[in-house]
Amino acid sequence: MSLKKAGLVIFLVILIDQLSKIYIKTHYVLGEYTEVFSWFKILFIENEGAAWGTKLSDIVPAISDSTGKLVLTIFRIFAIGGIGYWLWDTVKKKGTPTLILAIALIFAGALGNIIDSVFYGVIFNDSYGQVATLFADEPYGSLLKGKVVDMLHFPLFDTVWPDWVPVLGGSNFRFFEPVFNIADAAISIGVGILIVFNKKAFPKQHEALEP
Repeated sequence: MSLKKAGLVIFLVILIDQLSKIYIKTHYVLGEYTEVFSWFKILFIENEGAAWGTKLSDIVPAISDSTGKLVLTIFRIFAIGGIGYWLWDTVKKKGTPTLILAIALIFAGALGNIIDSVFYGVIFNDSYGQVATLFADEPYGSLLKGKVVDMLHFPLFDTVWPDWVPVLGGSNFRFFEPVFNIADAAISIGVGILIVFNKKAFPKQHEALEP
């Protein structure tokens, strides 16, 4: 796969990701949802941290939420630079289309969420109790401190643990609980390709290990 084709994949993922986020942000109040099917909902939440809403301040209590958000965004920017170099180097070395596609999806997903973290705080106002405005006069945050927009929710099973189950009995059980976005999905698919199609992605390494 050429760098141009990889670039097209990246462009399409980011375009769909950002259009969906802007639509949700400008049409939904925070916490509002639309039930598409019993197992699929469009649910608007905002993620201030890393995966599954984890904050750096949760791990290092001495760091404030604001500082933790800034550090996380800067780390993401450096990480996307490393992934971008990996993609460029893989194309240059004529890596397999499987590997290039996987890296392109991971890069696109990471970049899609970085756009939220870097810019959304200065182009949107708050979504608490109101539908946000794009290019608002009073934005909710500052540069590098934006919140990532999530909206895809797949509660495939929503039930209660039987009373006879130790510890968990009587408590709610929902699968799949996390709410995510197109960028997250692209990253997951890219990582999944590397795991499931590892031999196709890294054929030379596997050949070297064979007796």
